[in-house]
Amino acid sequence: MSHTAHIPSHRKPRQRASKSALRAGVAGGFLSTIAVAGAAGPAQAEPVTQTIEMPTITDGLSTAVAASAQATQQVALDLETQASEDAAAEKAAKAAKKAHAEAVRKAEAKKKAEAAAKAEAEAEERAERASRTSERTTLSASSGSSDSGSSASAPSSSSSNVSGSAASIVAFAKAQVGDAYVSGGTGPNAWDCSGLVQAAYRTAGIDLPRVSQSQSTAGTQVSLDNLQPGDILYWGGAGSAYHVAIYVGGGEFVGAQNSSTGTVQRSMDYDRPTGAVRVL
Repeated sequence: MSHTAHIPSHRKPRQRASKSALRAGVAGGFLSTIAVAGAAGPAQAEPVTQTIEMPTITDGLSTAVAASAQATQQVALDLETQASEDAAAEKAAKAAKKAHAEAVRKAEAKKKAEAAAKAEAEAEERAERASRTSERTTLSASSGSSDSGSSASAPSSSSSNVSGSAASIVAFAKAQVGDAYVSGGTGPNAWDCSGLVQAAYRTAGIDLPRVSQSQSTAGTQVSLDNLQPGDILYWGGAGSAYHVAIYVGGGEFVGAQNSSTGTVQRSMDYDRPTGAVRVL
């Protein structure tokens, strides 16, 4: 047999391996380097050596990673915005609740204050009546038998005979009958006792002190049996009076009494005064 008889069997594997490597390189898009070394021996085949370079895929991966990071960042921003909005809404709700509670508290406090003021005014009125009763009892006891033959009622001077400054004072006082009583009131539709007396005398061009205590010593002390229209009546001691009114004649006076009665015209027998002052 010829020494070349074995060559076909050795060449065929070499050709198949070489062709397979080339086809794989073309089909896969790879840059392939194939080195084939043939053996010198007649009965042996050279081993096939292949070097394959893989493609670089980092470009596409970087784009995907960047897109994912951007999406994650957007989600985080959305969550942060939502959290801020929720916090602001909660804060506003708490503020509204606090404001409502404060309004309710103030309304209740105002209601309690008004109730307390009303109760205090009623207590003062009761105390005032009790004090007047006590004063009348004391005066009656101290007068003795010297007053037994005199009439208990005041002089019968009629306001119809009044003229000049006294007439102006009396007319003003009577015009205020029906007005409200308000502590510290100086008109024009609400008065306290000394505020009414002061305003009445101002119509005659006379400026009196503002308070009852001072008005009870603003002129000459006169007897209750010798009153004239326009005289100032007072309850309590001279210089320490707690109430004043204006004598209008006919045994009657006009005064801003209290919050229950307001400004009234009454007989002196209704609440007999302690003394009187003549300013005119």
